[in-house]
Amino acid sequence: MDAPDAITCVECGGVAHLSSFAPHEGFEPGDIVAYACEDCNHRLDVVLDDSDAAEE
Repeated sequence: MDAPDAITCVECGGVAHLSSFAPHEGFEPGDIVAYACEDCNHRLDVVLDDSDAAEE
């Protein structure tokens, strides 16, 4: 599964971009991925589940 390239920052409402690199086999539900907000510079750690899969 692919993680979304960007999410909404829960701290400031800005755009947080994916910072984690996917393993060769791709992400799996339960993996933890990191995002960094372009506005407030906060790091967001997100646990992926099936509903987080990027739209294909």
